[in-house]
Amino acid sequence: KEEKPLAEAVEKDPEIKRLIDNAMKLEGMPRHPSMHAAGIVIAKEAVTEYVPVQRSDNSIVTQYPMGNLEQLGLLKMDFLGLRYLTIIHGCCETVRKTDPSFDIDKVPQDDTAVFNMLTAGSTAGVFQFESAGMTSVLSRLGPCSIEDLTAVISLYRPGPMQSIPTYIENRHHPEKITYRHPLLKEILEVTYGCIVYQEQVMQICRVVGGYSYGRADLVRRAMAKKKKDVMEKERSAFVY
Repeated sequence: KEEKPLAEAVEKDPEIKRLIDNAMKLEGMPRHPSMHAAGIVIAKEAVTEYVPVQRSDNSIVTQYPMGNLEQLGLLKMDFLGLRYLTIIHGCCETVRKTDPSFDIDKVPQDDTAVFNMLTAGSTAGVFQFESAGMTSVLSRLGPCSIEDLTAVISLYRPGPMQSIPTYIENRHHPEKITYRHPLLKEILEVTYGCIVYQEQVMQICRVVGGYSYGRADLVRRAMAKKKKDVMEKERSAFVY
């Protein structure tokens, strides 16, 4: 049977028209309830005193999304569980079989051999550094401190990634570091002139824009949640 263009089919077949009309009404609506992998809601009283709840598999979850919970004043904390911690614990137990005094908390954080290993691209099994892109960044950067590793993890995500070339260049050539305002030097010096951390954004709002701690945190949250309308409003407040 020869296929008809959709518009023609809608005009001639009332069943197809009804299907399309209903589909357009449903478009964009939530398809199913979702549960945050690690989000825990904390309240002074039982959560049922504040919001409705429902069962999701074997868990009890709120029926309100994260934004509404925050507006109601409830605290949401993310408690992440990492299997790497179990692996590290197992490794420590194995090492103690031959060296009972081994204490992972006393492992030096400035071991040159470790940084050389990461720079060489030997990152298999190293949490957060296993991907080909991350390995490439480490090889170009040549990390030599915990601060370098922390910055790379923070930069290697959508948005901040565009600052990676600048960060690497400034790291190797400090004379190229520039600041748009003298007040930024103390805040951005540790990251070679690049804005890397949300806390740095808060500091800039405080020092340059005269924001309170609470107002600066609102900017951080709006930025983290990609709320463009809030950021545009805050931009006007910051500049003028």
